[in-house]
Amino acid sequence: MTDGRATILVVDDMPENIDVLVGILKADYKIKVALNGPTALKIVQASPPDLILLDIMMPEMDGLEVCRRLKAQPMTSPIPVIFVTALGEVSDEAAGLAVGAVDYLTKPVNAAIVRARVKAQLALYSQAQHLESLVRARTEELEQARLHVVQCLGRAAEYKDNETGLHVIRMSHYAEKLARAAGLPEHFCQVLLHAAPMHDIGKIGIPDGILKKADRLDEQEWGVMRTHPELGARILGDLETELMQMASTIALTHHERWDGEGYPQGLKGEAIPIEGRIVAIADVFDALTSRRPYKDAWTIEDTLKQMISDSGSLFDPTLMEHFVGLEPELRLIAERYREQR
Repeated sequence: MTDGRATILVVDDMPENIDVLVGILKADYKIKVALNGPTALKIVQASPPDLILLDIMMPEMDGLEVCRRLKAQPMTSPIPVIFVTALGEVSDEAAGLAVGAVDYLTKPVNAAIVRARVKAQLALYSQAQHLESLVRARTEELEQARLHVVQCLGRAAEYKDNETGLHVIRMSHYAEKLARAAGLPEHFCQVLLHAAPMHDIGKIGIPDGILKKADRLDEQEWGVMRTHPELGARILGDLETELMQMASTIALTHHERWDGEGYPQGLKGEAIPIEGRIVAIADVFDALTSRRPYKDAWTIEDTLKQMISDSGSLFDPTLMEHFVGLEPELRLIAERYREQR
């Protein structure tokens, strides 16, 4: 609405009919007019009104077709359409309602009825918009709550491994950026952002004596450590939501290598799911650029240099090219979620 008043678009090929409706409504509403269907569609696309009064019998494009096109577009489909026409048969009214109109007025119009119908439909439209806004806000709130729960689950594994919980936040953002750079769909990127923090959840099942050992692991201990991807997949794998299925895949495959020398399955090249290949890069990048009790943090320059040298052996070379191109964004993420010591 503009300056507190609703905007109504009046569409009719007869100027005198437009003048009648404008005269009835102009005291209470902001009015726009169109003499044909194509012009009406352009006006709606440029600045959607709150309600449309639409004639049916018009040359070039009749009102029924205008209404169909409006209802076919997500941005314009909610706008209430009231047909105002000389066609007075029940079948005509039914046809109008069938294409998505909310009401049907016959000419010559009665001023009081026009005002009442317009007021009623605008009230319903306003209420619907308010409810949609509440639902959208609640959905966003639930989405944030879900993300926080997922991040906490990921942090649980990191704390058990003597790492800070900020690792899972940074690496999940690195992974999302890489997925976008690789041209993956928006929905995939969003699910990946939520799933990536759980990549090491299997470490919960590794004994502390192995997980926190300061010295190099012996062969037997290393064999136990290498079971954490399968443990993670089992922890997450019974849940059939898209998020948990991706998280399970990531947990199982993020230690696979492009050359087939990784674990636990020894997958090679594109046989490794792309989410696993992406998280492998994001995880190693954050591990190398982060300070740990047993090592200092590497610079981003040195880290990328090392990872480039491992491209084609540890990492998907195409994804690594995309990742190197993200250096400015990687720096911003690293700074935003920097450790506080």
